Amino acid sequence: MKKNGFFTLMLHAHLPFINHPDFKQYMEERWLFEAITETYIPFLMVFKNLESKKIFFRITMSITPPLMEMLVNKDLQEKYLNYLDSSIALAKKEIEKTKDENEKKLKMAKYYYEKLNEIKKFYLKCNGNILSEFASFQEKGYLEIITCNATHGFLPLMLRYPEAVKAQIEIGVQTYENYMGKKPRGTWLAECAYVPGVDKYLSEAGLKFFFVDTHGLIYGDPTPKYGVYEPVITPEGVFVLARDPESSQQVWSAEVGYPGDPAYREFYKDVGFERDNEYISPYIDPSGIRCNTGIKYYRITGKNVSIDDKDYYDIDKAKEVVKIHAKDFAHKKKEQILRLSKEMGDVSPNIVAPFDAELYGHWWYEGPMFIEALFEELASIPEVIPATPPEVFEQMDAVQVVVPNSSTWGANGYNEVWLNGKNDWIYRHLDEMTERMIRLATIHKNTSDPNIEAALNQMARELLLAQSSDWAFIITTGTTVEYAENRTKFFLNNFMNIEKEVNDDNIDKKYIEKLNWLDAIFPKIDFRVFAKH
Repeated sequence: MKKNGFFTLMLHAHLPFINHPDFKQYMEERWLFEAITETYIPFLMVFKNLESKKIFFRITMSITPPLMEMLVNKDLQEKYLNYLDSSIALAKKEIEKTKDENEKKLKMAKYYYEKLNEIKKFYLKCNGNILSEFASFQEKGYLEIITCNATHGFLPLMLRYPEAVKAQIEIGVQTYENYMGKKPRGTWLAECAYVPGVDKYLSEAGLKFFFVDTHGLIYGDPTPKYGVYEPVITPEGVFVLARDPESSQQVWSAEVGYPGDPAYREFYKDVGFERDNEYISPYIDPSGIRCNTGIKYYRITGKNVSIDDKDYYDIDKAKEVVKIHAKDFAHKKKEQILRLSKEMGDVSPNIVAPFDAELYGHWWYEGPMFIEALFEELASIPEVIPATPPEVFEQMDAVQVVVPNSSTWGANGYNEVWLNGKNDWIYRHLDEMTERMIRLATIHKNTSDPNIEAALNQMARELLLAQSSDWAFIITTGTTVEYAENRTKFFLNNFMNIEKEVNDDNIDKKYIEKLNWLDAIFPKIDFRVFAKH
C-alpha cells in the first residue's frame, strides 16, 4: 500500500476588467494596484526565494484573461507606478508622523517604506511585465498556469446560448495563448461554476481539466469511488478535480482558519480612514472618498475586540505565527494522506486546495509568507508530494467516468449569489444582447468590410464585458453597487449604439475607435466566434 499522496494548491487570480484611460485616476483601478502590491509581486518574490533555496514547490494558478489584459495595459502600468510612488511618499511621511506617536507604529512605518521600495525595485527590474515573470516560473516547471473563461462570465446561465459559452471559453484560450505563448492545459471555470454540458465545450477547445467544488463531485453520477481525493473524467474526456473541505476549513474558516489569528494584521483599520483630511487627501481618491492605503498599524487582536480597541501589529511576531501555522497545516496534510491511504489502498490520494489568490496578501497580509513557509515545511515531509494536475494524472493507472453535479463555490453552493432579486434584472439584457450578437455575427460572418468587422468586434467586446460575473456578485454583496450597475449599463449602451450603426449601415469609425480605446481588451478578437455554423 502506498503511503504518500499529492497536494495540489490552486490559486485563482482574478479581477474584473477596469480600465479608465480617460481619467488620470479612477478609484476602482486601485483594486488592481493593491493586488499587484500585496499579492502578485509578493507571490513572485516567494517563488524566487523558494527557487534560490532549492525548495521543491508546485502551484497551479489561474490568471484570468481580464487580469492578463490589465497587467499588460501600458496606461495601467503607468498609473500603477504613480500609485506606488504615492504609497512610498505616504510611508515616508508616516515615518515622520509616528516618531511622535508610538514606537510600534514607527517600526511598521519603516517596514512599509522598505517593503514598498522593494516592490518598486522588482517592478522596474521586470519592466512592469509581471505576467512574463509568472510565465518564466511555468517554463521552469514550478507553476501550472491555467486559463479561465473570457470575462469570468457565469456559464450556467448562458448554457441555452451555445455560441456564448463557446465564445467565453475560446477567447479565454486565445488570450492565454497570446500572452503565454502556448495553449493552456486546464481552466478554472468562473466562480467554480459547473453545469453538465459545459465540459463538451471545454473538450472542443482542447482543455484537459477543470475544478469543481466539493459537492460538485460528491453528488456526481455515479458517486465517485474515492470522493474528492482522486480526479475523475467526464464522458467528454475532461479531467475533474474537486475541493478538499478539510483544507478549506483549516485555511479560511471564519471560526478556526489561520487568517483570523490575533497576531495577524487587521485589514479593516487603515490610515486612509484614520488620518485627518488635509494630511491624507493627497494619497486617497481625488474625490475625497476615503479608501485603503495599505498602511495598517493594528492586529486582529481577538474575535470580539471592537475596531477601536485593536492592539498594535508587529510584523516579526506575525512571521513567527506564520511558521507555526505552516507547520501545522503541512503536518495535517501528512496525517490526512496517511488516513486516506488506509482507505484507498494502492491509489495515491490527491488533496486539492483551491483559493482566491487575492486571499493571500491582500486580505490575509501574511498569506504569501505562509505559502513560502508551507513549502519549506513540506520539503521535509516525503508523504506529501506537491503536484500540479497533469503530474497527478500521469501516475493514475485508471480513472472513473463521472458526470459532476451542478455547483459553484458561492454561498450555499449553487447560483443564488449571481441570480437573485437584487441582480436578476441584468440577465434579460444579457440574453437580448447575446441573441442580437449571434444574429449579426451570423449575417456578417463572410464580410470583408473592415468597418463592419471593427464594429462587430467591438460589439463582441461590449457583450463579453457586460457578461462578467463580477457585476452581479458586487450587487449581491452590496459593496460598490453603483459602479457595478453603471458598468453593466455602460457596456449595454455601447453595444446598442454600435448595433444601430451596423443596422443603419452608418458606422462612425471614430466612435468605434474611441470605444476600443476605452474598452481595450482582446485585441485579436473575431466576432465570428458568436456566429452560428
